[in-house]
Amino acid sequence: MVAAHSVACEVGIMKHWKIGIVLDSAKPSLGLHGLHVAFNGLPNVQVVGYVDSNEQDIEQKLAVCHAQKHYTTLEQMLDSEELDIVVICSRNPADHWPMIKPIAQRGIHMYCDKPLTLSLKEADKIIALTQKHQVKMCIAQPIRNALVFRTMKTMIDAGEIGKPLTAYGRGKCDHRGGAEDLITLGIHLMDWQRFLFGDPQSVWANISQDGKPITASTRIETVEPIGPLAGDSVMACFNFANDVRGLFESRRGLFDMQSGYIHMGLTVVGTKGTLSLRFNDSLKPVYDLRISRLPAPPEDQAAYEPVKLHETREIPGAEPLDESLCGTRNIPREPFILQANRYSAWNLIQCIENDQQPNCTPHHARNALEMIYGVFAASLSGKQVSFPLTGYETSDKSMLDNGVIDLLLRP
Repeated sequence: MVAAHSVACEVGIMKHWKIGIVLDSAKPSLGLHGLHVAFNGLPNVQVVGYVDSNEQDIEQKLAVCHAQKHYTTLEQMLDSEELDIVVICSRNPADHWPMIKPIAQRGIHMYCDKPLTLSLKEADKIIALTQKHQVKMCIAQPIRNALVFRTMKTMIDAGEIGKPLTAYGRGKCDHRGGAEDLITLGIHLMDWQRFLFGDPQSVWANISQDGKPITASTRIETVEPIGPLAGDSVMACFNFANDVRGLFESRRGLFDMQSGYIHMGLTVVGTKGTLSLRFNDSLKPVYDLRISRLPAPPEDQAAYEPVKLHETREIPGAEPLDESLCGTRNIPREPFILQANRYSAWNLIQCIENDQQPNCTPHHARNALEMIYGVFAASLSGKQVSFPLTGYETSDKSMLDNGVIDLLLRP
């Protein structure tokens, strides 16, 4: 089966997009990111199929995303429906490739949650597969589509804080703090810094566990199924073009829900001021994008004021965003993620129609993952590591067991 979108676009017929959703609630998860409602309210969209092996409350699940029919397996839906796009909602990267392969082979486009994969070799396979079958794939990185992050980039590019010097990024620093935080949430910070400053040139890093540097045999138990991993504390420094440095830090157990303070976010210091944004979801108060227009170091005399956001993007014929969904099952509390999903979905549709690439592709996801690989490689080798990495092609194993680590540790 091949998605039949091109003919309709070529002759100017109004295209009705047929969407399939895969959200298997039978699998344990810390909570999903609302991808299943990304296409809600968009013009000329029909959610024709919904895959969930768990039939409990299925009518309610179908109603939330306006789905017409329930399937218990992906194969059933692919065999029964003429789909244009499939939404892969799982946050577990190990789930992605087994779904991506049959979807791409049928010429169907995809919207997929992050992290795309934990293997650079698998990321390259995904890229090659989507290119071979000429399908578009958008990765759900809210950095590239939520207004607040785009405003931050616009202000930096316009010189609002002068020349950027250093970006200070932190993970959530909760019970997953350290290496797991680097992967599950740090992937946002990696993509965020690349979005602002381009590809990194090199990285220095230190990963420790119980106060001692990790070795190739160190292991730590993870909350989510993303091992093998090591390290409960991570510090990394990336070098970007124009002498910009980007930091990432995560320590286990710093997050205190009762305090309401958020560690996760990015502060960009420039020669004329500072921009700061916390990646907030479930806690109050919500920290908006803030700017300090003082050239002093931010830890001394920064005087922050909120930045007003102005949305200029429009989706012709779209219904208003239903923010009442925020905080319901598998949908984050803060509207910016709902907004980012909507604009990601619309961007994907527009790119299919115009044969362009979405603004967050498997290439972007792969390059953010490469930054994480670089952190492990730099810490284990005790050396500054340059990008692009080499040697990872020798192994399918993830992270610490990957070939790039073995290569860099050889005498």
